[in-house]
Amino acid sequence: MIHNQPDKLIKGIAYHGNRMLRHMETDLRDIVNNHFNLVVHMFSHTDWDRHRSIMKEIIQMTEGHGLDVWVDNWGLGGPPGDKSHFLAYYPDSHQVYSDGSVDPVRACLNSPNFRKFTKEWIDVVYDIGGRSIFWDEPHLAAKAIDGGKKAYTCACERCQNAFREQYGYDMPPELDENVEKFRIASVVDYFREVTAYSQQKQMENIVCVMLGSSYGINLDSIEAICSLDTLQNIGSDPYWLGQKNVHPYDFVYESTKRNLDVCKKFGKQHNIWIQGYATPAGREEEIIWATDAAYDAGARQILVWGFRGSESNDYRAKSPDMAWKAIGEGMRRITDRHHDEIRRSRLEKLNPGK
Repeated sequence: MIHNQPDKLIKGIAYHGNRMLRHMETDLRDIVNNHFNLVVHMFSHTDWDRHRSIMKEIIQMTEGHGLDVWVDNWGLGGPPGDKSHFLAYYPDSHQVYSDGSVDPVRACLNSPNFRKFTKEWIDVVYDIGGRSIFWDEPHLAAKAIDGGKKAYTCACERCQNAFREQYGYDMPPELDENVEKFRIASVVDYFREVTAYSQQKQMENIVCVMLGSSYGINLDSIEAICSLDTLQNIGSDPYWLGQKNVHPYDFVYESTKRNLDVCKKFGKQHNIWIQGYATPAGREEEIIWATDAAYDAGARQILVWGFRGSESNDYRAKSPDMAWKAIGEGMRRITDRHHDEIRRSRLEKLNPGK
C-alpha cells in the first residue's frame, strides 16, 4: 500500500460514472498526468450486479498505471451515493424517523440482514482485487418537521427495543442526550462488526466522516469511531461551498487541523477531501487555495471529489475543464513543495550544522 511508505504524499481522486474500459484507459493517463497516485473507485450494488468483472479489470488497470486503489461503499446503505437496492429485498430494514415516517432509501445499521449484506459486499470487493475499503460518510438521517423541530433516525421497532432495553424508557420523539449517544453507538457498532470482518481478510479500513452536526458520526464526535482498532485511517471532507461567511483556505485549514489532532491522539492515519464538484464558474482557483490549506495544516493524504470536477454527475462543476485544470494545479503545487521539503530535510541530515 503506497500510503504506508515513509515520506509519501498521497494524492487521490474519486472516480465514477464510467465503466467502459476504452475510456478508463484514457482517464487513467489523465489522472497520472495530473499528479495523482491513488484512485477511489465506487463499487455500488449496481456495480456488483452489472459490472463485477469489469470492475475487476478496472482495478487491475488502475494498479497497472502505478496507482493505488481504495474501493468506496457507494450507496450500499443509501446516501451518500446511490439509493440502497438492498431495501428492495429486505423492506423491514429501512431507517424509520422518530415521527413514524419511513426513510425510503436508507438502511438501518442495526439490521442483522444489512450487516450480513455488507459482509457479502466485502467478499465481492476482495474477489475483484480491492484491498482497501473507503467507508464513505457513515451517518444516520435527520429532517425538519413542523414547528422547527427535527425528526431523526433510526426509530424502527428494532432500534426502539434496543434503546428501551439500554436506557429503561421509550425512545422520545425528539433528540435528547441519550438518543444522541444511542445513534453514535449504532454507527460505531456497525463498523465494529463489518471492519473486523474485512480486517480478517487483511483489508485496510478507511473512513471519512461528515463535518455537520446531528448525523451520528461527524467531526465533533469523531473520537467515538477512533476507538475502533479495525479502522486505520479516519478523515473528513471540509467542503466550503455552501458554508456561510468562510474563506476556503481558512475553513479547510482549521478543519484539517481538527481532524489531524484527533488522528494523532488515537494513532490513526488521515484523509482530507477537497471539493472539486459543484464549483461555480469563476471560482475554480478556490480549489487551489483549499489544497494548499490542507497541506499547510499538515495533511499528507489529500484527495479530491471528483474526477474532472465530477463531470458525469448533475452536481458537476459548472466548467469541468477549468475545475480539472485547477485540481491538477493544486496537486502539482503540493507535489513540488513536498519534494522540496524532503530534499531540504535530507540535505540537513547529510550536512549537519550548515
